Amino acid sequence: MNHGDEFVSEADRALEETYEEPKSLAEYVDEVFETPRIASHASKYLLEAIEAAGTRTVVEEGEEKERYRFFDDPHNDGEHAVLGNTEVLNAFVDDLRSIAAGRGKDEKIVWFDGPTATGKSELKRCLINGLREYSKTPEGRRYTVEWNVATADDTRGLSYGEESPVDEDQWYESPVQAHPFSVFPAEVREGLLAELNADNDDHIDLQVDERLDPFSREAYEYLEKQYRRRGASDLFSTVTDDAHLRVKNYVVDVGQGIGVLHSEDEGQPKERLVGTWMRGMLQELDSRGRKNPQAFSYDGVLSQGNGLLTVVEDAAQHADLLQKLLNVPDEGTVKLDKGIGMDIDTQLVIISNPDLEAKLNQHAEKNGMDPLKALKRRLDKHEFTYLTNRSLETELIRRELTNETAVWDGDDDAVEEKVAEPLTIEIKGSDGTVRERELAPHTVEAASLYSVVTRLDDEDLPAGLDLVDKALLFDRGYLQDGDERLEKDDFEFADDGGANGEHGIPVTYTRDTIADLLHERPDRHHPELNVEDVIMPRDVLNAMAERLTDAPVFSPGERTEFENRVVPVKNHVFQRQEDDVIDAMMRDRRVDEETVAEYVDHVYAWATDETLENERGERVDPDPLKMKVFETEHLGRFSPESYDGNEPSPAVRQFRTEKVITALNRHAWERRDEDFSVGDGDGSDSSTAETPSHNVDLTEIPVIKSVLESHDWDDVARIFEDFDPRQWDDPPSGTETAAVKAETIQNMVEMFDYSEASAELTSRHVMGQVSYKWD
Repeated sequence: MNHGDEFVSEADRALEETYEEPKSLAEYVDEVFETPRIASHASKYLLEAIEAAGTRTVVEEGEEKERYRFFDDPHNDGEHAVLGNTEVLNAFVDDLRSIAAGRGKDEKIVWFDGPTATGKSELKRCLINGLREYSKTPEGRRYTVEWNVATADDTRGLSYGEESPVDEDQWYESPVQAHPFSVFPAEVREGLLAELNADNDDHIDLQVDERLDPFSREAYEYLEKQYRRRGASDLFSTVTDDAHLRVKNYVVDVGQGIGVLHSEDEGQPKERLVGTWMRGMLQELDSRGRKNPQAFSYDGVLSQGNGLLTVVEDAAQHADLLQKLLNVPDEGTVKLDKGIGMDIDTQLVIISNPDLEAKLNQHAEKNGMDPLKALKRRLDKHEFTYLTNRSLETELIRRELTNETAVWDGDDDAVEEKVAEPLTIEIKGSDGTVRERELAPHTVEAASLYSVVTRLDDEDLPAGLDLVDKALLFDRGYLQDGDERLEKDDFEFADDGGANGEHGIPVTYTRDTIADLLHERPDRHHPELNVEDVIMPRDVLNAMAERLTDAPVFSPGERTEFENRVVPVKNHVFQRQEDDVIDAMMRDRRVDEETVAEYVDHVYAWATDETLENERGERVDPDPLKMKVFETEHLGRFSPESYDGNEPSPAVRQFRTEKVITALNRHAWERRDEDFSVGDGDGSDSSTAETPSHNVDLTEIPVIKSVLESHDWDDVARIFEDFDPRQWDDPPSGTETAAVKAETIQNMVEMFDYSEASAELTSRHVMGQVSYKWD
C-alpha cells in the first residue's frame, strides 16, 4: 500500500468510529435505557464532557487544587489550553452541576469577564475542541432526528435550502439539532423520562422539556395530515416509521450544537439570535398565506447552539442583544416570528472584557430605576485574572513565542527545569537570511517573574517577605529557607485573596518586548566573543522596564509602580545564575550519597549511644573523627575550632540533634504507613539496630539535600585555593582559574543547556559581582 492509500484508509477508519448508521426512534430509546447519558440535556452533557477528561492536582496561589483536564485541551495536545484560573473554572463546573440538576441558577447566563490576554478566548476554543472530540467517542455520542416526507404520496417536498431533494438526499436533518425525545407527545415523554430516571444511577436526572423545532414540526404535521386522511391507525408509529424519521448521531461543532456569536457579526437582534426568513423560499413554498418554517435560515447563534452551548464573545459589542436573552435560560423559548416559537436547550455563556461591566453600570446611580438591573441579576459572573504563577506565566510566554502547546504536567523539579530552560528562535532578516537567536537560561523565567510580580498585591505582605518571595510561594506552595521549608499556611495573607492578578503587565506586552529584542542586535562590549545572538535575562528586564513609558496601556501610576518592582526580580535571577555557575564549578566535587549515608549512620549511632547495623550487615560504632571531617570539609558548617579534639561543641551537638536526627525522625513519622522503621520495630532485645539509611531517600531530607546538592563560594575557595574570579574574563594560561573556567563553561553547557556564548556571558556577569567581595 502506498502512502496515499494508507492515510486515506486511516481517515476511513476514523470516520467509521465517529459515525453510526441511522436508527429508528424505537432503537434509540432502547439504547438510551442501556446508556442514559446519550440523551443528556445540554448542561448535563457539557458537565459530562468536562468530567470525562479527569482531573489533576495543581498548585495555584500557593494552594493545591484539583483541576479538570478538559481545560488543558487534551484532545488537541494542549493547543488551546486555559492556563491557570483553576478556581474560576471549578466554580463554572459547580454552576453547571447545579444547573444540570435543576437545583438553581437555571435562569442565569454564565459570564466570563476579565482583562485582555487572560485566557478567555482560549476557553472558547477549548470548549469547542473538547466538545467536538468528546462527541466522537462512544460515551459522548450526540443524536438528533432527520425527516423524509417524499416517501408519502402527494408530497410537496420539505427543505430549508434551495435545492430539491432526490433519492437519499430526500432526508433532511433538523436544522437545530432537535432532541429525539422531542418527537414524543409531552405526556408520553414525561413517562419515558420518569422511567429512565428511576433506573438511572446518575446523580443528575435527564431533562427534555422541548417541543419539536418548527422545521421538524412542519414535517411531522404534514405527515400526520397525509396519513390521517387515509385513516391510518397507529398514527404516531406510522408518522415516525423509519421510512419518514431516523435518529442519527452528529459530531458537535460550531453551527451544529455550538453557536458562537463573534464580535464582528452584524444584523438585527432576531437575525443574530435565531436567523432570518428567506424571501425566495417563502415565494417558492406553497404556504397558503402563512410563514413556513422551511423558509427560515436557522443560522442565528441560538439555533446553531441548540442542544448544547451558545457563546457570545466580546459581549460588549452585542450589549443590545443581552437583554433579548433574558428569558431564554429559564423559559427556554425564542420566536422565529410572532406565531412561531422555538424551544431551546442550550447553556448560555458570554465572554467580555471589563468594558461590558462599564456599560452595565452606566445607570447604577439610578438605584431602583436602573433599566439594566434585571439583566445584571441574570448574569453569573466568573472573573478571569492575570496569572500569578511564575511557571504558568513562563509556559504562556513560550507559547506566545513558539509553537509549543504541551501542558506542563510534571513534578516540581521537572517544571523548575522547564522554567529555567533557554529558548532558541529562528529570525528571518530583511535580506532573507535566517539566523538563530538564543534566549539564555533564565531569560524567559525573568520575564515571567517580573510580569507576575507586577500583578501581586503588596499590601498583605507578611513580615520578612518581598514580592519575589510571594511569587515563589504562589508558584510552589512553599519557600525553602536553608534547612527549613515554610508552607503558605505559615504566613498570613488577606482573607479575601487581595487584588492579585487584577492588573499588571499582560503577556502581550512581554511577548512584544521580547519579539522586538529578537530583531535587534544587543549592545555588547565583547568584540572577541561570538555573543551577538544571545539575549540575557537583564536585557529583557531592562527593556520591559524602560519601555513602560511608551506603552499607552499603562497609566502613569502603573508605570512608576512597575518600574520600582524590577530590582528584586533582577536580584533573584542573578541568584539563579550564580547557583548555576557554582553548581557547574563544583560538579565533580559533590559529596556522593554513600558518604552522606555513612555520616548519617554515625550521627544516629552517636545520638542513640548504641551500636547499629548498616545495610551491608556491618556494625557501626560512632566515629567522632569521621563526623568532624564531614562537618568541616563537606558540610562546611563548622571550623576545627568548634571541636575539642574530636569532641563536638554544644553548637555542633545541637546541629546534629535538631537538623539531622529530627529530620530523620520526621521523615520516619511522615512515612509511617510505608513500612518505614529506624530500628527493629518488633520489641525484641537485639544487640544491634538498623541504621536510619535503610529504606530512606536521603535526598528528601532538607539538610541532607543541601549537603548533596548545594555549595557556596566558601566551598569554592576551600577547594580551589588559587582561584581568582578577577581573572575570569581572560585568565592567564596554565592557572587554576583558567582550568576552572574551561571546566565550568563545559559543565554549564552539559548540565543546564547553556550555549558556550550564554555560559560565557552568564559566568562573566556572576564573577564580576563576586570579585568585589572575594578578598
